[in-house]
Amino acid sequence: MNKRRKVILKELGLTPLWKIKHVKQFPSAQAVTTQASKVIQPVAIQQMGWAQLNAKVTNCMACPLSQTRTQTVFGVGDKHADWLCVGEGPGAREDALGEPFVGPAGKLLDNMLAAIGLSRGQHVYITNIVKCRPPNNRNPNNDEAQQCEPYLTRQIALVKPKLIIALGKIAAQNLLGRDDSISRLRGTCHAYQGIPVIVTYHPAYLLRALPEKEKAWEDLCFAQATMQSLP
Repeated sequence: MNKRRKVILKELGLTPLWKIKHVKQFPSAQAVTTQASKVIQPVAIQQMGWAQLNAKVTNCMACPLSQTRTQTVFGVGDKHADWLCVGEGPGAREDALGEPFVGPAGKLLDNMLAAIGLSRGQHVYITNIVKCRPPNNRNPNNDEAQQCEPYLTRQIALVKPKLIIALGKIAAQNLLGRDDSISRLRGTCHAYQGIPVIVTYHPAYLLRALPEKEKAWEDLCFAQATMQSLP
């Protein structure tokens, strides 16, 4: 627009009286749908059966762990077990095979269960707080644990265990909603939605701290006595 034309338009009162401002970007339909799905997802998950839940976990992209996993690690064992063992998250071997506790820590867990007359797959179900391996086997962070919480909640509801063994600090803190150290949580019968919870050390930690195995044995005996006292 040349200068003369601007002057004429101004004299005629036709000059625009507004300036173009930055237009607020509203969420796309896809974004709105995604946000809504995050809100309703826990409700939907709590209505799923085993097959649906497994498929949901397999295809989960809710947190960055989905970008680095080889595959999800859902859980293994008796789906109507009296005992539920909950660890923190898959390691490298679990990530490769898709089954929890299959490395050296898994062998130790099997031995721990055998010491109180249990075996993998019989009266025991095993899973983790998160279903994808954290990079470098680090502890899962709060956001990752929260994204997986509906999956674990539904697994517990489906199994209907009589007793839960929390394996390690991360599992105990997430199940109980507490920040206490494992030393403070051990030796007491806690509860998760009315289900007794016994806290002990994670098998991977016991492989690095052999003297603590005696304490873990005490925890297992406590768990066994608690189970025997249940109606």
